Amino acid sequence: MDLRKLKTLIDLVSESNISELEITETEGKVRIVKGGGAAPVQYVQTLAAPPAAAPVAGAAAAPAAASAPAVEAAPAGHAVKSPMVGTFYRSSSPGAAAFVEIGSKVNEGDTICIIEAMKILNEIEADKSGTITQILGENGQAVEYGQPLFIIE
Repeated sequence: MDLRKLKTLIDLVSESNISELEITETEGKVRIVKGGGAAPVQYVQTLAAPPAAAPVAGAAAAPAAASAPAVEAAPAGHAVKSPMVGTFYRSSSPGAAAFVEIGSKVNEGDTICIIEAMKILNEIEADKSGTITQILGENGQAVEYGQPLFIIE
């Protein structure tokens, strides 16, 4: 999808009374959800099966191998996965304390990190209550859709 078209859609949602917009095209699906608080608009993009298969198959074997330790660690707890492609941040700003550390107790719905996608900061919440036992994402590094970020036990 053209970035200008996407920007126009985000602007339309933020300026209108609608709270959610979902558009499906041949190259993928875009869902824009208007939320409250610091991030008034959330952007989530899921690719259709054919485009998603090509980047994974075309990607070097190293990213798949790098995910292997996270997959092995997943049975020891619940993996919180990235809901989108973007840049992973452990805190709200460069000088601020991280949202969570190893050993932090979290409740379902607590903000545990931020993923920046298309210049929009998306707060990622814990989808389960428990204790953070592993932090798999690197601060400031790119993350993929479905990539494990944290392990909660």
